[in-house]
Amino acid sequence: MTEFGVRVQARRDEAEGVFGLELAATDGTPLPAWSPGAHIDIGVGSYGVRQYSLCGDPADARCWRVAILREPAGRGGSEHLFRTALPGTELRVSLPRNNFELLERPSYVFVAGGIGITPLLPMVAAAAAAGADWTLYYGARSRAHLAFTAELARHGDRVTLVPQDRDGLLPIARIIGAAGAAAVYCCGPEPLLAAVEDAGRASDVPVHLERFAPKALSHTENRPFEVRLSGSGDTFRIGAGQSIADVLESAGIPIVTSCREGACGSCETPVLSGAVDHRDSVLTEAERERGDTMMLCVSRAHSQVLVLDL
Repeated sequence: MTEFGVRVQARRDEAEGVFGLELAATDGTPLPAWSPGAHIDIGVGSYGVRQYSLCGDPADARCWRVAILREPAGRGGSEHLFRTALPGTELRVSLPRNNFELLERPSYVFVAGGIGITPLLPMVAAAAAAGADWTLYYGARSRAHLAFTAELARHGDRVTLVPQDRDGLLPIARIIGAAGAAAVYCCGPEPLLAAVEDAGRASDVPVHLERFAPKALSHTENRPFEVRLSGSGDTFRIGAGQSIADVLESAGIPIVTSCREGACGSCETPVLSGAVDHRDSVLTEAERERGDTMMLCVSRAHSQVLVLDL
């Protein structure tokens, strides 16, 4: 993974349990370019790395903005940043990656739940700048949990805020049923994503999703297989209870991972031959059918051997 240093130049509370960081390159140089929907990995000490969506202005090369949901009972990454990421703190980050690209369309429907607003913020700004027709529906547990409301207020009635304690859950069936030809983009907790997927199928509306956690999938029983690396020719046996990432890391081969659950795309690796048993929540059906890339942390093989471009 290509990584470099950034410094926290500002920090603020964006909502209850959500804090935002503004990051600048430690050497003062312009930051790498990115597009709406992109995320970066941030080093979180002994907890490894965590991915966070860039939610600022892609045209501003001086500063990146991320917003982080503090989860005291989580895996430790957000709590580490909550304690340590203060103005002046230096962090190690990755180059931006984008598995959630905003396609150019005349109209959009954006649906956000909780911290899922972060990748949609620059999408909304891009849609507005392009003169597209768009609406945003944004739900959270309460008004206090809705982040960036002052920023969203400038868009007037294009934005509908839905605090659950006052207005109930987002009316997904109605929202998606009325989307028509609009491109639907959604990010948030898994129940919201599942509801949007179901409504999209029922209304024959294609939806674009980004997950912070893996989608529940059913799989066949794990079986051993082999992985061959094209660069060295080395072959490794992947046992029924092992992942490709675990085996290669144990052999001293550097593998970039973040979520270890097939939800972030960090460990996506080209496949030169073999049949992949895809178990991620990132690739589209078309990408799975091509079979030329896979997530090493969760996906396995239908064939006896996979050859990876490593």
